[in-house]
Amino acid sequence: MKISKLLEKEKITISFEVFPPKTDSDFETVRKAAYDVAALRPSYMSVTYGAGGSTSGNTLAIAEGIQKEFDVPTVAHLTCVGATKDRIRASLTDMRNAGIENVLALRGDKPVWMEGEPFVDYHYASELVETIREFGDFCIGGACYPEGHPDASSKDEDIQNLKKKVDAGCSFLTTQMFFDNHIFYQFLYRVREAGISVPVIPGIMPITRKSQVANAVKLSGCNVPERFKNMVDKFGTDKDAMQQAGIIYASEQIVDLIASGIRNIHVYSMNNAKVAQGIQDNLSAICSMRME
Repeated sequence: MKISKLLEKEKITISFEVFPPKTDSDFETVRKAAYDVAALRPSYMSVTYGAGGSTSGNTLAIAEGIQKEFDVPTVAHLTCVGATKDRIRASLTDMRNAGIENVLALRGDKPVWMEGEPFVDYHYASELVETIREFGDFCIGGACYPEGHPDASSKDEDIQNLKKKVDAGCSFLTTQMFFDNHIFYQFLYRVREAGISVPVIPGIMPITRKSQVANAVKLSGCNVPERFKNMVDKFGTDKDAMQQAGIIYASEQIVDLIASGIRNIHVYSMNNAKVAQGIQDNLSAICSMRME
């Protein structure tokens, strides 16, 4: 099923993101973890793409397997850093042959191992979106940054570039993680003011280990509110307590979002079925409601 059709339904959706193994030797272990998440039957799942396409084969294998084994729609990530148009078209052909209907189009960052100019035929994700649209018959998603893309000179410039991506063919957008819902609401207001009308799906990251905080800030540049800092300071040294606190914090974010009229939520589950299950359990009655 195409995600654009799923998002049109008057119901709450909770989706999960998983990542493929970095090496083939880890494939079975990571596939099992991803399948454990899929067994929870989320609304859909997205499967990430290694830097520079380094895990493209594993991304496709896991996305295809989730659809066949669990009948859960998947979104396969695709990055264009270092890629030629011929390679992108070849990847899209492989996705089509595997039954993948949804693609998350990303520019991607230059991996440390990549030599030479990282941008060959593509400099921006909007250009990749155009290629996917021209290829035909894919539902295309894009990423967005509630606190501004790290490479943008201003938030206004970032919104303008986001509109180019949507105008090029994106049917929905998924945000980077954030820990303060007010940031998302302010971002959504600016997006709508700019004439971007496609669904904007908030991305929620349950922080279940203290070590994840620094990585989250480094990757997304997100603001860390005092309430969140207090949680990490209090429970960060106790593995079980930190996991429970992280699931609760993320669940509370989601409850507030749904109460404010947001009906589609994406969770960065980090291949952790226990975390995904905790989120689902906390929202079981809420997610059974029909949104009016």
